[in-house]
Amino acid sequence: MTYLAFKDDNIDTISEALFIAEDKIGDYYKFSSEQWKRFQYDVKTLASLDENEITSFAFALLNKGTRAIKGFDSSTKKRDFYFICLQDHLILNALQRDKELTLLPLLVYIFTHELVHIVRFCNFFQRYEVSGKTREEEEALVHDTTFKILKRIALKNMDYILDSYKHHRPCELAV
Repeated sequence: MTYLAFKDDNIDTISEALFIAEDKIGDYYKFSSEQWKRFQYDVKTLASLDENEITSFAFALLNKGTRAIKGFDSSTKKRDFYFICLQDHLILNALQRDKELTLLPLLVYIFTHELVHIVRFCNFFQRYEVSGKTREEEEALVHDTTFKILKRIALKNMDYILDSYKHHRPCELAV
């Protein structure tokens, strides 16, 4: 099957979105640049995805693996490593369907969302391997945290994207 894929001129936007997301998450969690090094992850686009990393239900998948790290004592340790697998075809289709969406703020939202998951997994706030109700609760919490991180960002169309995801956050009860 043929999928729409990011073009070379989208790579700068992807990099800028990742930089913005890292910066905003760093501010939110009060991370130093040194603390960011604890979180091992990389970004993959459709061109580098394996068949099992392509989906039709999310703008990104988060896959977990392990990576061997040589320590100072020359023994090998294994560390968790995450891949943010962007689903180019779904992102580009959404941009074609909805002219209010633009690539940069959408990617900032996607990256912020996935990086919040990574922070939570690496800090043992949540396990990676969950399903059912626990997974739904985790997604709602991550959408809510993503909203809190991005609600004051000065980026054109971000309000539109945050509003689009408002039903994914836990409901706020009016008293």
